Amino acid sequence: MQNLTRASAELFRRTEDECFESLSALSVHLRAKKERSEDRWQPPTQLEASPIDGGLLLNAGSDGAFLMNDWSFGQLCKLAGVGKETVNRLSPETASQVFAETLPRGQKPLQLFTEGEDLRSIHGTSYTRLYDADLVAMLQEFAVDFEPPQKGFNGATGLYAGEQDLFCFLIDPAGWTEIGGEAFAPGFFIWNSEVGRRSLGIQTFWFQAVCQNHIVWDAVDVFEFTRKHTANVHESLREIRRIIEALVAKRDERRDGFAKVIQRAMEEKLGDDAEEVMKVLQKNGITRSAAKQALEIAARQGRFTIFTLVDSLTRIARETNNAGDRTDADEKASKLLSLAAA
Repeated sequence: MQNLTRASAELFRRTEDECFESLSALSVHLRAKKERSEDRWQPPTQLEASPIDGGLLLNAGSDGAFLMNDWSFGQLCKLAGVGKETVNRLSPETASQVFAETLPRGQKPLQLFTEGEDLRSIHGTSYTRLYDADLVAMLQEFAVDFEPPQKGFNGATGLYAGEQDLFCFLIDPAGWTEIGGEAFAPGFFIWNSEVGRRSLGIQTFWFQAVCQNHIVWDAVDVFEFTRKHTANVHESLREIRRIIEALVAKRDERRDGFAKVIQRAMEEKLGDDAEEVMKVLQKNGITRSAAKQALEIAARQGRFTIFTLVDSLTRIARETNNAGDRTDADEKASKLLSLAAA
């Protein structure tokens, strides 16, 4: 089993304006952002940094001038081959001169991604964008039973979209099934960046608990898929859809299997009379005292089925004062269900 901390790291680094209450609210935000955004193609010779109000504008030929954010400014520095920290110490006038002397002068076009008057990113021709809105639209269509976990200690939801990237933490709260005698539910993390901050990816898992720090405890069947934003990134969206569909199919298979076990447990008897049932219970580690109490409860219901006796033993365990004894009794009772799975 693994403890997964990816969602916890997101919870602690996100600001309030990056958190969303639901997939629908997140989707509305991302669709509007997509509609406001535009790709512009300009050769490096058309790029010019100019000082304005203590900062820099990037002039992009006939497309106009744009304000840079921290991410796009860092990309411009990388393109020019100058240190971001060094340029930040210069006056806007000096910084503009540095870019005038260091920006490449080739004719191969650059991809400028803008939103209104803001420059979100700068990429070469090999970069292929996958919009966050398209990824969330796929989730709304194919992950309909999944929702964010309980809110984190600071009110964070597990659904985040910021200037640089997207991250979603979703679980199926009704998908609990039994794996190896223990209860697990399915969930996944999914992430993307429209501006090249991180790859596209998904991590699916089955978990036992999520704490208020959004640490996923005791995860099994952990699977991860990632892709860079190259020409085939949209094909990867279909692959992620297939992964989610496979997770849903596995959930249904496991849930149906567990339901069949419960149905058998409700129908199959441990014995025809109290004496025979007592022997079976003791053979499976149930103390004579607990077995006697369970038999009395089951007798009042008029049947000695596996389910009735497991239910009776679980009730008895709840009345046990010692936590360790209570856990031990619960485990022994739940193991009786395996008799119905045989």
